[in-house]
Amino acid sequence: MSLFELFWLFFYIGLFTIGGGLVAITLMYQPLVGAGLISSALFYNMVAISESTPGPIGINMATYVGYELFGPAGGVITTAGTVLPSLIVIIIIAKYFARMQANALVQAAFTGLRPAVTGMIAVAAAQVMQITLVNIPAFIETKDALRLVNVKNCVFYALSLTVLLKMRLHPVFVILAGAVFGVLFL
Repeated sequence: MSLFELFWLFFYIGLFTIGGGLVAITLMYQPLVGAGLISSALFYNMVAISESTPGPIGINMATYVGYELFGPAGGVITTAGTVLPSLIVIIIIAKYFARMQANALVQAAFTGLRPAVTGMIAVAAAQVMQITLVNIPAFIETKDALRLVNVKNCVFYALSLTVLLKMRLHPVFVILAGAVFGVLFL
């Protein structure tokens, strides 16, 4: 894939990312992992790093992928490709906002987008959980049902969820604990 093709891929992703960065990740998976540009494991490691770094996850992910594939030029190209559609749309909306806000078709379109976006976010969450909590390659290789579940990750996930919901600890501390857990145990 050339830098030009990479730009248009991320332009497409930026154009159809309605609902936030997790939707962008869902849109990135097939053209990157499915096409063999990066491995599934690398993709989800990139997701984890992009989630834990400051800034929008979709843009962080785009920059990381571009940098991984083509160095600094790739990072700039993928970031520009991801951001440019939103910039164009915002400029158009700002110009015609008063007329568009009252339009019944625009309101209906946004009403229809809500369940679609929710579904795309759910797919992204399911993919991340599948890759981190379930060890399908080890199960296929050994046919050992005990190796299907990644017990360490499941225990850490349960503890993190408990800490977040019961102790009301700030999520930053759970993210830092996740980084330490990953370095020490994975």
